[in-house]
Amino acid sequence: MRLQGKKVAMLAENLYQELEIWYPLLRLQEEGATVVVVGSGSAGEHTSKLGYPVKVDLFADQVKADDFDGVIIPGGYAPDIMRRYPSMVKLVRDMGEQGKLVAAICHGGWMLASANIVAGKKLTAFFAIKDDLVHAGAHFYDAAVVVDGNLITSRKPEDLPAFCREIIAALSR
Repeated sequence: MRLQGKKVAMLAENLYQELEIWYPLLRLQEEGATVVVVGSGSAGEHTSKLGYPVKVDLFADQVKADDFDGVIIPGGYAPDIMRRYPSMVKLVRDMGEQGKLVAAICHGGWMLASANIVAGKKLTAFFAIKDDLVHAGAHFYDAAVVVDGNLITSRKPEDLPAFCREIIAALSR
């Protein structure tokens, strides 16, 4: 139970990629972390691209960065919806500015760009949003996982083992 006492926000919105919420959520719980599903405020439950539901524990306007040790942003098309909610963007920005863990996979990089925390950072994401991240000032790499300080990024569901290993390692320090 390497993460006993750690608290992590898992962001959620409709059209999330199933594995990119559930794999890290369960993996971190297995390590003893408390994982809080934080929604935009649009609904108490969100459905994945395939219709699988995730129940929201709290809304973004009910939490602050001080409440958590880290935040995870799953992919799918959910990040495009998430970034329309200022309280979700603020949570990610504040976590980044406080030097806390910020982890994003796949299209989660859209939230990083909207939070304005990628300039000068090394990262990866799903290849289709490479231009968005480069235009936001990031240095893009095609790798299973990229760690740059408190920022951990991955490309796709197949990268989840490497992504979660780095998240657990970072939260264990």
